Amino acid sequence: MPLSDVQIRNLKPREKPYKVSDFEGLYLLVTPAGSKLWNVKYRLHGKEKKLSLGAYPAISLSQARKLKQEARAKIAQGTDPSEAKQEAKRETREAQSHTFAKIGGSFLEKQRKEGKTQATLDKTIYHLKLANADFGRKPITEITAPMILTCLRKVEAKGNYETAHRLRARIGSVFRFAVASGIAETDPTYALKDALIRPNRKHRAAITDPVKLGALLTAIDGFDGQATTRIALQLLALLAQRPGEIRQAKWREIDFETKIWSIPAAKMKMRCDHNVPLPTQAVELLLELREISGEAEYLFPSLRSWHRPMSDNTLNAALRRMGYSGDEMTAHGFRASFSTLANESGRWNPDAIEAALAHVERNEVRKAYNRGLYWEERVELAQWWAGFLDEISAV
Repeated sequence: MPLSDVQIRNLKPREKPYKVSDFEGLYLLVTPAGSKLWNVKYRLHGKEKKLSLGAYPAISLSQARKLKQEARAKIAQGTDPSEAKQEAKRETREAQSHTFAKIGGSFLEKQRKEGKTQATLDKTIYHLKLANADFGRKPITEITAPMILTCLRKVEAKGNYETAHRLRARIGSVFRFAVASGIAETDPTYALKDALIRPNRKHRAAITDPVKLGALLTAIDGFDGQATTRIALQLLALLAQRPGEIRQAKWREIDFETKIWSIPAAKMKMRCDHNVPLPTQAVELLLELREISGEAEYLFPSLRSWHRPMSDNTLNAALRRMGYSGDEMTAHGFRASFSTLANESGRWNPDAIEAALAHVERNEVRKAYNRGLYWEERVELAQWWAGFLDEISAV
């Protein structure tokens, strides 16, 4: 005879567990402790099995009967409801373990194995820290576009519009990594593409007037701070490479015989090896620098540890100390100075100038062709530029 709620409430515990049946295999197991546990007895492939449904009253009589019917439907299809339940639990546990923080950590490790620069890794770490503060512990499949937008709005509210856009892109990279790994199905950041305030992008400040650039070079020559900082700025002006590449240059990359600085791909923004011809003036500066830091790994070691390069803020701070604001000149601006004045001279193939700046040609065939084609011209260009800087700083 089917059970009723009144009967179930009146069931009392005994010394030993006992069963009270409903119908079609559904029954309650009453334990000595007073618990009332729903179970369904069924047969599948000739074997008797049991499915646990939960405890009464958390699972009511009507709910237990509904769950029993669902189990019977699975049995009719040849599916074992007990195994299906265990599989669902396993999938839930797995999903709960795939948090954004964990997937983000795996994405960061992937970047390390790919040889991304330390600057790129540091940016990823910073962005993941911002995201993890809001939803790092959540399973990645439970994170929605509105959750991400809330995180981005916090950054945006501080006026850091560029950071907010970069953060959205980094979070999207983690989601796409999860999709490729079979952990997530979609990237919710795509829906936020037009949700953020667009920053007014500014080009890095640079001096392109020869007279003003000459004055800056004179100021650098008379810099009264660390000699290594002065030489770094002088090489930055002479070689027109990125500040990070100058700061992280190592002595083993310098060949004084061939007068070439060989920068490995791992340090380059475009992930390609880059050779820099060294004009006579640069070699002289490097010889001076070798007397100071020749025993260290880096040309420009940190003051705190010779096992690390100088801080990324050192060069810009030196320019500020000399009276040049961020709106007038930046460490990165020397590249624009070189590009503008070398092109304006009309003496050099624009492609050779681009090659000197390590602006990679995306067409692989043309890139390989150009690398050999412009080397001799780049050597001449480097020496011309060094001589040009000597001329304008002597005025």
